[in-house]
Amino acid sequence: MKLNVLCIGDIVGRPGRRVLADKLKSFVRERSVDCVIANAENAAGGSGLTPQIYDKLLRYGVNLISLGDHAFRKRDIIETLERNDNICRPANFSEHAAGRGTALYRTAKGPVVGVLTLIGRLFMKPADCPYAAADKWIPRLQKEADLIVVDFHAEASSEKIAMGYHLDGRASCCFGTHTHVVTADEQVLPKGTAYISDIGMTGAHDSVLGRKSDCVLKSFRTQMPVPFEIATGDVRVNGILVTIDSNSRQAERIERIRIDADGQDDARYDSDDGRPEYYNTF
Repeated sequence: MKLNVLCIGDIVGRPGRRVLADKLKSFVRERSVDCVIANAENAAGGSGLTPQIYDKLLRYGVNLISLGDHAFRKRDIIETLERNDNICRPANFSEHAAGRGTALYRTAKGPVVGVLTLIGRLFMKPADCPYAAADKWIPRLQKEADLIVVDFHAEASSEKIAMGYHLDGRASCCFGTHTHVVTADEQVLPKGTAYISDIGMTGAHDSVLGRKSDCVLKSFRTQMPVPFEIATGDVRVNGILVTIDSNSRQAERIERIRIDADGQDDARYDSDDGRPEYYNTF
């Protein structure tokens, strides 16, 4: 059986949420998508996730949610992480961290999609070894899921590429997140794992990683604390669409996806109460 899995890059603030609300369900219908996975660690004001936004993303059509280094930025998400099996934080966080490192979704066709989230260690905060975590969790996930998709939330391309080869033949897909910049190296690796170093960002691309460029430039040039206002121009979805054979668990095809917002009226993407969204650091 062939399954189409859509993986959506880091959702940044209200612009990212709004374009999903407007565009996701129609894309799912048009491209016969069986499962939607989204990294949502920047969905709330550019950093973190709240229970209210978690609920909204599910209503928009997202089936599985992954998080990264900002997983606990909004503390009220912790209960959601503990209670639900369709959302996960990096599995190589401390074993005492709240939530789980895997998530599961049963598709309408029957096969179960499992997501494993890992976080990198190069240029990132301390974490356990992601390769050892993959070796630990993939055999467990294989008992629960027909397909395994890995979100590797990491900074360095070399670390991501190495993870792709480490997982080749054991996961159906390994995609990178965190840099917010989509790469052009999508491929199916020799043993059948679809791979891309980074699937990019869902949000405003007339920006520096989703934040207004003048704010970020001021911070870089002055080395002073500057609030980073969420940008609102050139809003679009970045992601990949992967076709996977559920019997062999191998990927057959990977395609980069770009979905542009309609109209590009900046005011449409301001925060819900009309005030700008701010976030103080990347």
